[in-house]
Amino acid sequence: MTDSTINHFSEEICSESSASRNIVADWLKTHQAELIDTANYIFANPELAYQEQKSSVRLSTYLQEQGFTVSSGTANIETAFTATWGTGKPILGFLAEYDALPGVGHACGHNLLGTAVIGAACALKSHMETEQIPGTICVYGCPAEEIMSGKIVMNKAGVFDGLDVAVTWHPFDRNRISNDIWMSQDVKNYTFHGVSAHAAKSPQEGRSALDAAELMNIGVNYLREHVPDEVRMHYAYVDNGIPSNVVPDLAKTNYFIRSFKRSRTEDASARVDKCARGAAMMTDTTVDIELVTSCKEMKVNRVLAELYYEAMTHIPTPEYTEDELTFAAELSKEAGLENDGIYFKGLEPLEPEPVPIFIGTDATEVSHTVPLITISAATMCRGTSLHHWAAAKQAGMSIGHKGMLYAARCMAEGTKLLLKNPDKLTAAWEEFKNTDA
Repeated sequence: MTDSTINHFSEEICSESSASRNIVADWLKTHQAELIDTANYIFANPELAYQEQKSSVRLSTYLQEQGFTVSSGTANIETAFTATWGTGKPILGFLAEYDALPGVGHACGHNLLGTAVIGAACALKSHMETEQIPGTICVYGCPAEEIMSGKIVMNKAGVFDGLDVAVTWHPFDRNRISNDIWMSQDVKNYTFHGVSAHAAKSPQEGRSALDAAELMNIGVNYLREHVPDEVRMHYAYVDNGIPSNVVPDLAKTNYFIRSFKRSRTEDASARVDKCARGAAMMTDTTVDIELVTSCKEMKVNRVLAELYYEAMTHIPTPEYTEDELTFAAELSKEAGLENDGIYFKGLEPLEPEPVPIFIGTDATEVSHTVPLITISAATMCRGTSLHHWAAAKQAGMSIGHKGMLYAARCMAEGTKLLLKNPDKLTAAWEEFKNTDA
């Protein structure tokens, strides 16, 4: 972003009327207790993928109370919803998540993610109403992100077609524009079928499905040397067969195969399939290969990244109390976090180039349908990993709440700036069309 561009946007922000400039912030301040209560409710009621009954109802009901028209069962998914307000163009999409993880609850902070999204949408609605700005806000309740599913199903059903922009965020340990290439992924199930037999009396009559699964995994581990360094292949046993005194006739594994390019993911995925088929041949068993879900890598948009970053430079980052800093220090010690005693920082600079990030999200698929911007906000102290108990602990307290409210304002203020600069939306689409899929 050039100095002249920065000055241009700074002048625009500063030239707004006092009332107009503060509508978003004022709405969030007025409703922060309600938003925190919502986040805490979802935190206290963690629900796994496609089971988010309480969470989806809580979020959609709040939007309805704030003047949105709500429809449930989007894309024939029971726990998905669509909430709309306004008329005409541009059509602004906000993507909410609210599913939890097995065992650790909201260790990915989705209780905060979904709540911040509805807060941003409502605050932006207040601004657009007051200033009589045309446009439509669409909030999408997107279940099952943790199993890489909800948005992919919704996108395939055409839910996001017609949007002018899509906006979302994710809890992390720092405040920044997510100028990141999230990974392309294949998620697969491999089910081996063998022949059962008594393991001591007549093992020769059995054909072990578990042997096949283990041989497959050995093959994949040897394969790691012969794929690009950034390819990731990891697995878990879903079903190990029956007790060890019986030759197992069934074994099932779940694989995640990832890279930063769809072509490399597809190549690695096909080679993993060969390991499975080879293992089945070696053990005289059969294998069923199920593609559970797949997605492309994130399609980043520099125009949107620069615009939303500019908006974020004018938004104060959270300040923390002595009690919160003490909590962060104690948690860092207990969890072995690496942060050198610097628990929180302000806004991180926007990187000059996209940053490959070794995690995935189903939002990547949406980024190939419509220009997408993702914001990151610190809902946990530095060094905290997602899917860790320390992330969950902070998602249910004031540290997480502060990051959530900050993210809500960043999304709303960034979109407000986009509305003032329709040429940037045009430029974002030009970049989108000219970027390789």
